[in-house]
Amino acid sequence: MSMAQGSGEKTEKASPKKKRDAREKGEVHKSHDMASALMMFFTFGTLKIGYEGFLGSMEKFMTKSLSSDMAQKAGNLTSKTVMANYRDILFTIIPIMLPMMIIVIVGSVMVHVLQTGPLLVISKLKPDFKKINPINGFKRIFSVSTLVELVKSIIKIIIICFIVYKQFRSGLSRFAGFTYLSVPRAFSQIISSGLSMGLMIAIALIAFSALDYLYQWWRYEKDLRMTKQEVKEENKQTEGDPQIKGKIKQKQRKMSAMRMMQRVHEADVVVTNPDHFAVALRYKENIDKAPVVIAKGQDFLAQRIKELAKKHKVTIVENKPVARALYASCEVGDEIPTEMYQAIADILIYVYKTVKAK
Repeated sequence: MSMAQGSGEKTEKASPKKKRDAREKGEVHKSHDMASALMMFFTFGTLKIGYEGFLGSMEKFMTKSLSSDMAQKAGNLTSKTVMANYRDILFTIIPIMLPMMIIVIVGSVMVHVLQTGPLLVISKLKPDFKKINPINGFKRIFSVSTLVELVKSIIKIIIICFIVYKQFRSGLSRFAGFTYLSVPRAFSQIISSGLSMGLMIAIALIAFSALDYLYQWWRYEKDLRMTKQEVKEENKQTEGDPQIKGKIKQKQRKMSAMRMMQRVHEADVVVTNPDHFAVALRYKENIDKAPVVIAKGQDFLAQRIKELAKKHKVTIVENKPVARALYASCEVGDEIPTEMYQAIADILIYVYKTVKAK
């Protein structure tokens, strides 16, 4: 029982293939807290930088809209004047708001891209009825991940409350001085303080979400871990079953041996051990730079090479050291090594003399 349980334990790191498959399904590690905190930072940062220009533009717009001839315009309202007024409002508001909106949108997209890389998963758009299964819903409610999210939410609330408390406490003295300022100036100071507080909260949440990012990475790696059996099965799928690979190699060797045997008749000489090794050599002047091994074999193959050599009347020379050296140092199609030139030359001279004598 313990052995069965051990074999099912996910003790192995996820393979690159499993990670690729998970990514294709949209399963990537990312921190939603990091995304929210950075979006908050971009939003408050953009408003902090551009709010004075925004307020100035809005003030000019309101002054123009509430001018002295407003009553006259109101008395002459028609569908055309209403449409014209809406058009003027849009063309005034859009240039003010658009740059800030673009910065926030681009920033929020970059937050997700930097975490996961470019990712488009169409399958995520399909409805999944398992997500509305009440049994699965209860399991999610009482799961470890839900407990972790609850703890994270409590920590974030504590962080926000602490920063708000500190900001209000340090700003009480400044708020009393607002009574001596004009309404627009006091309003601007309040907005500035609120945006500064939002930026501080965003920075604190970014620091906290960095820890959450590490946790999400750890949980992602843990969830993707594989059992030893899964690793074996994947290796079989990617590299092939060892038994099948063995059979393929065996068949390849057999076909290679058949092709090799078909070339024995081209040989000028077969050097043998005499029983264990046989190497067939060919040397054609003006074609081969040096004698070439066109067939070689050990034991059974050696006997087959000698049989074919006799059949095609190829000279067989017994030379134990040369046969062993050729078999060990040369593959089929190789030229003989330079250190064996003299030994093979002597053999070929003997062969040519034997052929002429016949």
